[in-house]
Amino acid sequence: MIAPRDAEFRLCATLSGNTMGAVPFSNDFRRLHFGTQRKQVESTPEVQDGAERMVSTQLYRDGMARVAAAVHIVTTDGPAGSAGFTASAACSVTDNPPTLLVCLNRASQLHSIFQKNGVFCLNTLTADQQLLSELFARHSGIPMPERFAMPVWETGKAGAPALRDALACFDCRITEVKEVGTHWVLFGEVQEIRMSSGTSALLYLHRAYRTLSLLKQGHEKDRE
Repeated sequence: MIAPRDAEFRLCATLSGNTMGAVPFSNDFRRLHFGTQRKQVESTPEVQDGAERMVSTQLYRDGMARVAAAVHIVTTDGPAGSAGFTASAACSVTDNPPTLLVCLNRASQLHSIFQKNGVFCLNTLTADQQLLSELFARHSGIPMPERFAMPVWETGKAGAPALRDALACFDCRITEVKEVGTHWVLFGEVQEIRMSSGTSALLYLHRAYRTLSLLKQGHEKDRE
């Protein structure tokens, strides 16, 4: 490894217009070209299972709370019965074959139902479907049959309930399940996609619901 002082000699010797040979930089030169050396911010590592982690669980959660995410209801039906939950941890994996993933908390009792049924539908919500999101949230305490009692559900190609008028419905066949930390990750190959003409999206940001208009400004004026 080259010492900082030696590095200064070598770099100085290569500078255009230098007639002084390999001499170390002056303090004024260092400040002009390199600025003052910044002090590294020390962070206290969190120790878990004998290993050090520089990012704590709470810090990670606070950071992710600043990432806007679409709100979905993930549903399933089949031999193990119907079930569903509200989720924001979902994303595309690849378009060939069309595959997405959904994360399900391991504390949930729904994992075995999804795995036995082998299918799920990712229903992306519009802004006016917030009440349904709250209905399927884990803390709602409402029995599963009552959650599906409203006449807003249809059956997708793979057999999972698809929400009528959802922004988009991705009907999937489960191809893989992985256990990662506190969650199960369900990978689904998309069998069918349904899309509506919804004009708003339901988002979750800073631990609260937000809405996003999908209308362009010109279209909004046309509708007035």
